[in-house]
Amino acid sequence: MLVRDAMSTVVLTIGPAHTLRQAARLMSARRVGAAVVLDGDAGLGILTERDILNSLGRGEDPDREPAGSHTTHEVVFAAPGWTLQEAAEAMTRGGFRHLVVLDDLGPVGMVSVRDIIRCWLPAHSVAD
Repeated sequence: MLVRDAMSTVVLTIGPAHTLRQAARLMSARRVGAAVVLDGDAGLGILTERDILNSLGRGEDPDREPAGSHTTHEVVFAAPGWTLQEAAEAMTRGGFRHLVVLDDLGPVGMVSVRDIIRCWLPAHSVAD
């Protein structure tokens, strides 16, 4: 199975000036665990629920903290034609749970560990 078969095509895109609270509300409303952060100067990055939780754990104010300050800019991208195995290996190597899926035109989706498990479980379930 390929990344294109498992990915979510709902790509939440925010700007670096969004506060962490705004980002969290948007992520919650769209039921996603990560957002693509588009910054004209820094390019494309990713903000995850883990980034927001780490900020809260440090006692930072989510109403004042800009998403851009917590964005990962060294993003590992997946291609729609990657196998789920390739995506899982990239996540394991990098220690993260989300990959932005890019084609020639830009972000087309997001694939998460949850998406991969959802696709793998039926294929790996033991028959009764």
